[in-house]
Amino acid sequence: MSHTSLSTARRPGSLKGATLPKWFSWAVAAGSVALGLAVSAAAGLDSSVQWALIAALLFVAGSYGISARVEGRRQAKDRVATSLIWVAFLLAVVPLASLVYETVRRGTKVLDGHFLTHSMGVVADTETGGGIYHALLGTLEQVGIATAIAVPLGVLTAIYLVEYGRGRLAKAITFFVDVMTGIPSIVAGLFVLSLWIVVLGMGYSGFAGSMALAILMLPVVVRSTEEMLKLVPNELREASLALGVPKWRTILKVVLPTSVGGITTGVMLAVARITGETAPLLLLVWVTNFINPNPFQDPQASLPVYIYLQYANSGGSGAAYDRAWAAALVLIAFIMILNLVARGIARWKAPQAGR
Repeated sequence: MSHTSLSTARRPGSLKGATLPKWFSWAVAAGSVALGLAVSAAAGLDSSVQWALIAALLFVAGSYGISARVEGRRQAKDRVATSLIWVAFLLAVVPLASLVYETVRRGTKVLDGHFLTHSMGVVADTETGGGIYHALLGTLEQVGIATAIAVPLGVLTAIYLVEYGRGRLAKAITFFVDVMTGIPSIVAGLFVLSLWIVVLGMGYSGFAGSMALAILMLPVVVRSTEEMLKLVPNELREASLALGVPKWRTILKVVLPTSVGGITTGVMLAVARITGETAPLLLLVWVTNFINPNPFQDPQASLPVYIYLQYANSGGSGAAYDRAWAAALVLIAFIMILNLVARGIARWKAPQAGR
């Protein structure tokens, strides 16, 4: 048999059937892309999405057809499943990569030190210049206050549910946490607006927005912390209690240190989840082009609202349009840094595997 053959012949008495080489999938993928482009050109299709879908269908069909002929239907079904996973992966990654590329390409036009250290106080939306310092400061303060409110409440709630929670109260808390997980951000903003501003008569402020963000952040912190606490082996708790250590001290000195990596990761992901919220901030914080370092008084800017206003006032082009893309790039970079920090902490605090 030739060495260039796609299949390997079955030896006499061997239970191992014919197999395709490792480069088979790459060859089918390249052929599918070429055929997809050819079909798209012949049919006069201008959209890149259309030829990509054609190539994906050809890739799955080609993998099954050739594999079924050489390796058998059982192995062919396995290859089809693998092919579908790769196609789904590309369908998820390609839009994300395109979004990041487009944001970087457009956002770097005006992103510099001046843009990060100046506000829009005396700059009109149609003029060049200005920056996001006031919005960046507002976002950091609002997210920081929301984290300070939600993290202690969320961690303590999770500790109660895992370590102490029994009966109707624990079931009720679990139910309401599940309900809060699906609450739209605008509903949280309306709740704080009606209670804090309409009923109590407090004005627009960064703190009002932080309370709405804390409501959105709380169920994420509770759920992630609860799952991390459940992963702590019961043997650790039992060993500590057997030594006469009180339960509260066991939780403080044994359970929490063991799960601190996962808890921190959940908190960072919750922070990343609320950083880009716009609707509650439009209702509660309002807008301003000036620097307001006091989150407890007067309207305060924020990055998501800044991006929305700059784009809305740009008409799809001009200086405001460039500022909107640059602010979006800063916001994406901030969220990506938070996710990288969360992954780093998770690896750093992960329990070491024993021998």
